[in-house]
Amino acid sequence: MKNLVNKVPAVTLAFWIIKILATTIGETAADFLNVNLKLGLVNTSYVMTILLIIVLFIQFRSKKYVPWVYWLVVVFISVMGTLISDNLVDNLGISLVTTTVNFGIGLIIVFILWYTTEKTLSVHKIDSTKREFFYWAAILFTFALGTAGGDLISEQLGLGYLLAAILFSSTITLIFISYKYLKLNAVLAFWLAYILTRPLGASMGDLLTQTPKDGGLGVPIVIVNIVFLVVIVSLVVYLSVLENRKAEKTGSATSD
Repeated sequence: MKNLVNKVPAVTLAFWIIKILATTIGETAADFLNVNLKLGLVNTSYVMTILLIIVLFIQFRSKKYVPWVYWLVVVFISVMGTLISDNLVDNLGISLVTTTVNFGIGLIIVFILWYTTEKTLSVHKIDSTKREFFYWAAILFTFALGTAGGDLISEQLGLGYLLAAILFSSTITLIFISYKYLKLNAVLAFWLAYILTRPLGASMGDLLTQTPKDGGLGVPIVIVNIVFLVVIVSLVVYLSVLENRKAEKTGSATSD
């Protein structure tokens, strides 16, 4: 039974900016906890899993879209996507090709199950618990797939972080042009762009934080995390204000 209002934000420019910044944080925060704080991949994974479960619980308990809760889930899922991929590759020795293919298959399975039960993959009306479950499952797989695919292209295939970022951003631009002017299906365009913003954000994060010897700019990872988090928080506060104003107008219209 659909007893909820839409639980996700409108797909606007602010949405995509926060999404890309969140994916960058997912890459740099995972590296910071793992390497800089010396927690290691396993301990970092334990900590982030617990935090993700907590914020997901809050998200599912909410009856409407709450900007700070929604985007906190996105940031934590972004970190988990990185950790899942890194654990499989670094700890279990599974190749990036294998993880990329398997994450892609996993995402396709989620989409098939979602469409079979709901007859849509649209993100414009996530108004039931079942749809929200499929939505977040798809989001997790897009982050894991984007991490593995991004590392495969930028590192294993030797393209480098800068060229990889240019490649992903150019592809996203082509998707937008195809949607805007060539009538590419809106749902397909959204999910293609959503998948590609993950490796774009990861490439940006690595480009900024890796040492010049490794193809980066050597910006301290703490600074990158702080700056990006400040921008994310600022945009989320802005969206929260808009959401509150929208609710007030709706309430006023109803009372009239």
